[in-house]
Amino acid sequence: MRFTFTLLLLILAVAVEAQVQNAAQSGRYLHAANKLMGKDTTTESDTSKENKEPQYFYISANTNIFVNAKGGAAKRFSPTVEFGRTYGIFDIGLGIGKLNMLKGNDTARYIELRPTINVFSKGRFAESLCLGAGYVISAKQGLMSEICNGINFNVSTTFAIAMAQGYVFFDGTNSNRTAQYIGINLTYNFLKPHSVNKQRKKKAILNDN
Repeated sequence: MRFTFTLLLLILAVAVEAQVQNAAQSGRYLHAANKLMGKDTTTESDTSKENKEPQYFYISANTNIFVNAKGGAAKRFSPTVEFGRTYGIFDIGLGIGKLNMLKGNDTARYIELRPTINVFSKGRFAESLCLGAGYVISAKQGLMSEICNGINFNVSTTFAIAMAQGYVFFDGTNSNRTAQYIGINLTYNFLKPHSVNKQRKKKAILNDN
């Protein structure tokens, strides 16, 4: 009886192994066929199954101009580069920039954490709200906080342009000040061709168009 039972288990194991090999071989053939036909071969593992929103890295170039302030273009111009990741309607990024372009100013560089959320979106357009916190290197008013909003236009799945305006608050031990700016932001999204995330991004920006 024990021999018969062992033999049955052995036969069952061989049969299961054969089915697994056949399934794997069929999967390879299907993958190759899809690739030849130009179909999307990216699986659901590209993003979390729990969150059906697109997720991807991005980089932004922000060209801000301080308004309601004295001085020329070099004192008003404040460029920033931000790198971060998008989770559906929520972005979290790290920005590095300068508060002005004056030569020899060692207290103009700053680093900032910038979480952003899309509060409204329709088709290619979206309205965003940003709350930032950072540090101005070697400045007396080193603590930096920011609140801003922007109107974004998705030119494509990988490129977007936005008009933004906001307020920046600088705090030190004995003094503080507030500055207002307006600017244009250019964003590039790192999306793989034919990926699930790119398809979801495309579906999101074409929705209600």
